[in-house]
Amino acid sequence: MSEDDRNTPTSMTAVVGADERFDEVLTLIKNAKQRALQAVNTRLIELYWQVGAFISQKLERAEWGDAVVSELANHLATTQPGLRGFTRVNLFRMRQFYEAYRLDEIVSPLVRQLPWSHNLIILSQSKRLDEREFYVRSAIQEKWSKRELERQLKASLFERSVAQPAKTTAALRALHPGAMDVFRDAYVIEFLGLPGGHAEVELHQGLLDRLKDFLVELGRDFCFVGSQYPLQVGNRDFALDLLFFHRGLNCLVAIELKVGRFEPEYLGKLDFYLEALDRNERKAHENPAIGVLLCASKDDEVVEYSLNRSLSPALIAEYQTRLPDKALLQAKLHEFYALDCGA
Repeated sequence: MSEDDRNTPTSMTAVVGADERFDEVLTLIKNAKQRALQAVNTRLIELYWQVGAFISQKLERAEWGDAVVSELANHLATTQPGLRGFTRVNLFRMRQFYEAYRLDEIVSPLVRQLPWSHNLIILSQSKRLDEREFYVRSAIQEKWSKRELERQLKASLFERSVAQPAKTTAALRALHPGAMDVFRDAYVIEFLGLPGGHAEVELHQGLLDRLKDFLVELGRDFCFVGSQYPLQVGNRDFALDLLFFHRGLNCLVAIELKVGRFEPEYLGKLDFYLEALDRNERKAHENPAIGVLLCASKDDEVVEYSLNRSLSPALIAEYQTRLPDKALLQAKLHEFYALDCGA
């Protein structure tokens, strides 16, 4: 891939047979299909909710026993040939679905926006109410596929987001108040299959080769701008590892890669790149650029000292080449909740 190809935004990729004259009609069709699918899904989830409520109430009042649910499943199979999804197991799942959210006035309307498969995954793999709400909201916002949702659960995104918030400068929090909901303390890139002792060029090329997966890990509003993005200051040429644009924050996001431990001097170079972006690349309507140092590891105390005096909107995160230890993260989460309650 040439440097020019790498610096071309993905949205500029040519589409075979494209004709801009018909783009508006295609958009109308696409949006109508999406609305129709969403309407069907909402109706279906509402039906499952109502069936679950009916079964739950019958069992709570001891009007039915578990055996009656099996009889209901058999009755539906006999009287409604071709009807799918109403097996004994699924009927009990509908009951569980209703009972999990019936008292939650905030989340219960949201679950109707997700496919049944997504709801079942969240219901079966999340035990806490706040964890379920987190994944329901995230799945809606990020438009995760079933596979992507399952991966984020395996990657313990909830535990990482709550117990390990992103470490940022005060300038980032002041200039971009919404940034704390966007960036993370750690990014999991196990999909690269990087060997131990990998070089920076392997990390860099791996992220480019699996850019779609990396964008999912970063978040839906990130758009790729370029790799080894050229910056000229004075008579010297510099190259920024990766450059993105975040639609929600309306700003450029510079990512510098380091395959070793974070060192304080790295932040000075990132500050320099952010200044160059703001002076030479930022559009008049855009907010100041954000910098991300993505390192293999970091000492949190060293990070705190380094960020404390920095005047740039930046953060320091680490990348993980393996799925995190879920048990360890859950222990940290319990500790976090205990400290929070104690406070």
